[in-house]
Amino acid sequence: MKLDRAPSLSGLKPQLERVLELAAKKVAGLDRSWDPGKGTPVFTVEGKYTTRGWTEWTQGFQYGMAVLEFDATREKRFLELGRERIIERMAPHVSHIGVHDHGFNNVSTYGNLRRLMREGVIAHNPRELDFYELALKVSGAVQAARWTAIPSDAAAAPTNRDTGYIYSFNGPHSLFSDTIRSVRALMLSWQLGHCLMGENDRAINLLHRGLHHGLSTAKYNVYYGAGRDTWDTPAESGRVVHESIFNTVDGRYRCASTQQGYSPFSTWTRGLAWVLCGYAEELEFLGTVSEADLKGFALGNKKSIVAAFLKAATASADWYLAHSFADGMVYWDAGAAALPRPVDYSAPSDPYNDHEPIDSSAAAISAHGFYRLSKYLAKSDPARARKYEQAALVIAQTLFAEPYLSTDAKHQGLILHSIYHRPNGWDFVPQGAKIPCGESSMWGDYHALDLANLLYRAATKRPYITFFDR
Repeated sequence: MKLDRAPSLSGLKPQLERVLELAAKKVAGLDRSWDPGKGTPVFTVEGKYTTRGWTEWTQGFQYGMAVLEFDATREKRFLELGRERIIERMAPHVSHIGVHDHGFNNVSTYGNLRRLMREGVIAHNPRELDFYELALKVSGAVQAARWTAIPSDAAAAPTNRDTGYIYSFNGPHSLFSDTIRSVRALMLSWQLGHCLMGENDRAINLLHRGLHHGLSTAKYNVYYGAGRDTWDTPAESGRVVHESIFNTVDGRYRCASTQQGYSPFSTWTRGLAWVLCGYAEELEFLGTVSEADLKGFALGNKKSIVAAFLKAATASADWYLAHSFADGMVYWDAGAAALPRPVDYSAPSDPYNDHEPIDSSAAAISAHGFYRLSKYLAKSDPARARKYEQAALVIAQTLFAEPYLSTDAKHQGLILHSIYHRPNGWDFVPQGAKIPCGESSMWGDYHALDLANLLYRAATKRPYITFFDR
């Protein structure tokens, strides 16, 4: 990535305003045309949103975009739209026991509405606030119940002193990198004073469970060039695996795996993006946690937890910098079969290339993480902070211009060239093309708008956003 090409925030502002203008039309248009009886919109095919009944993990992004559009523009029609749809259709996601996506669905909806009310952007209504907070409390606890313990003593019954992870929809053996961004549902639920009640009235601390998940992800899913396998070299430090597999009988780690990447030994870049963004948010959140809050937590103190989270965040961030094009874009997987060898990252990206797809959604999510990391490190490591801020701005400048910005009124997506599931062949390949390109996804559009709102707030001197109470 060419960091010296980074624009200033003020210089980027016209692009941000254009994104918000386009997003207004896309959000309203999709709401008018979408039949909720079909399920949830997931990704586009020839410019029209379609669904896929794999898991219902994107509905919160659809309605969360309406709330973000209101946040940025203060157009009340988007507040009304988002609030009405969230109340009408999001309740099943609050109690959904079958997914690891609560932070995606519910913090993006109920969480954003609560945040805006606490900021005073939405008029304070105690009963409405109670409703949002109850949804968030329950959501975090339900996600926390998807728990696989990794016992410190394999012969002992699991306790709060054991580590573990929130398992994916694949089952108790599966630790996904995606979930590190979704684990914020537990942290917010804990901050609201909630806990998960288990068998025999056992009170399970949601903060501790979320921190255990974060430490497990950093230990098993992020590689640091330390030789854990043949490809864990210093040049690949920060490599991220999509999934880790465990033996659920004795809790032992077994192997790396992937569902949506090319291989267990290459980096699926959206998985890395979740890690980069998720740890950046969790580091911010840890600033609100005291040593007293960690009483009974067996895997170290606050300093050691922060160190582990920061190591994962910066390693993945630096890997991204080394494996992104001059304009900040990345291939969908850095080890995919048809990539040219070596890849010339000094050139701008070409989403219409004949080799492998670019994934703009990975870039949007990563930019969010880069910007938050830059704020987190501003005082302790200003040089690195500046580098990460420049990365966020380079990516934003690219995303918010053609050929990545969707300016065609007939195309329902906001950001083009997003990739969903390359191994399963779910992404649309246009006639005459060799790779999927030109399509959008709900998560890519949401995170691009989330990034635009975050940067627009900074450019207009509005308060900084966090998912938690500071």
